[in-house]
Amino acid sequence: MSTPTGPASGLPVRMPRPRQSGRHRRPEPVVAPEGAAALVLAVPGTPSSATRSLAEEVISIARSELPGLNARIGYLDGDDAEYPALASALTHASTERTARYEQAVAAGREVAAPEGPSAVVVPLLAGPDSSIVRRIRQAVMDSGTQVELTDVLGPHPLLAEALHVRLSEAGLARADRARLFTVATAADGIVLATVGGEEAVQAAGITGMLLAARLAVPVMAAALDVDGSVSSIAEQLRNAGSAQLALAPYLVGPEIDASLLEAAAKEVGCATAEPLGAYPAIGKLVLSLYATALGITPATPQGAPVH
Repeated sequence: MSTPTGPASGLPVRMPRPRQSGRHRRPEPVVAPEGAAALVLAVPGTPSSATRSLAEEVISIARSELPGLNARIGYLDGDDAEYPALASALTHASTERTARYEQAVAAGREVAAPEGPSAVVVPLLAGPDSSIVRRIRQAVMDSGTQVELTDVLGPHPLLAEALHVRLSEAGLARADRARLFTVATAADGIVLATVGGEEAVQAAGITGMLLAARLAVPVMAAALDVDGSVSSIAEQLRNAGSAQLALAPYLVGPEIDASLLEAAAKEVGCATAEPLGAYPAIGKLVLSLYATALGITPATPQGAPVH
């Protein structure tokens, strides 16, 4: 029991730990620099409550890695009411940054004038999709603000890990609890489904090789938005000896209509895992791209990026 002034007599008092000295002391946590550009997550696809929930979770993961991060969401097909359009989100970020600086000056604080981009835009895309990226670039131009646009999230070893976990969750691959390495698998061939045409297929193939190494089964990429691509890859895998196929979406989720995945899985007669969604690696990669653009160093995602 405690009193208004502290713990009751006889109870231990928690004292702050002294800062550890020497070269093995823990590093001080990195926080977002004051006045830093906002992180704006560019979300493709038709806005919905589910999409917003996913995007907010990704932002939450990024904030947990970099306290003080100023982050917001911009939707490519936003309506500027319930779902802010990307161009509007960028304009607001720029206006807000200027207002904060002016308020600090008015309060008599010595602060540096904002320099560089007012926002860093990170596309919520696992792989390249030229049509979506063009629309993001157009939204940046329409905003009339100084913005840094990053690359997409993959290829990256963390995405191979995320794919493995999603397959495991669907019962299509079993993994060792401690290290996520496969000990048995329900599927002996994986179709890695992406969107964005041939460029996206080639990029997905890099992550596919990493996934194949984890699962010890063949993995081949196919484009959901190219007629016959998924069925052709499925046939190649079966001709090579794979009898039990699984479809692994190399997608975050909002960038594609879920019915396309269902139709593709039905066409080739195989089960499918869930899209990557708000798997922790997604938020970490979003933050990594933002931090790299600004030259700051939060916790680095394990596994060197592959480009």
